[in-house]
Amino acid sequence: MNIEQARFNMIEQQIRPWEVLDPQVLDLLFVVKREDFVPAAYRNLAFADMEIPLGSGQVMLAPRVEAKLLQELGVKKTDKVLEIGTGSGYMAALLAARAEHVVSVECRPELAEMARQNLERAGISNVSIEVCDGANGFSGRGPYDAIVVSASVPAVPEALLKQLRVGGRLAITVGEAPVMEAQLITCTADGIYNTVNLFETVIPALDGTPAKANFTF
Repeated sequence: MNIEQARFNMIEQQIRPWEVLDPQVLDLLFVVKREDFVPAAYRNLAFADMEIPLGSGQVMLAPRVEAKLLQELGVKKTDKVLEIGTGSGYMAALLAARAEHVVSVECRPELAEMARQNLERAGISNVSIEVCDGANGFSGRGPYDAIVVSASVPAVPEALLKQLRVGGRLAITVGEAPVMEAQLITCTADGIYNTVNLFETVIPALDGTPAKANFTF
């Protein structure tokens, strides 16, 4: 497989058509080597329009979903970022290239270790990986300028909103299969939030989030 051609095709055929047009984001997708964050068994699928299994029931999100969330978050060089769900460390690597520092929370020690090794190999030093349940964020390092949740939740956790500083953005996928909506929530003033729906998708649920109670009659 011609890796550079496959990377180019991923960007031109999957990511651009999804209205990811920020040149900084597109450039970053050439620079951060996605294939180095994919388990060896799936390396030849690194640029496919699909979720890639990481083991432990976890996945890497499809490239266009990651790129779209990255674009909408608009991370700046001075930003402190929280990621919930480290996975293989790829999204953390993308965020780290644009942010001052990234705190990434992963509840599965084996994935946290894989991500640590991947980030170290890639020479990325401004990511701290914390092994714990991220359903309520990681308040010890907050507040944050940007938070991204690399999994879905039935409803937006109040704790995450409280960890945004004014002007901070939260990218999160809300709902339950088959209907989920990726949202960008901005803290416009203390306790006041503005929500924009970005796109519909279905991605795996975040560990430790309770299902929404269904009404029974």
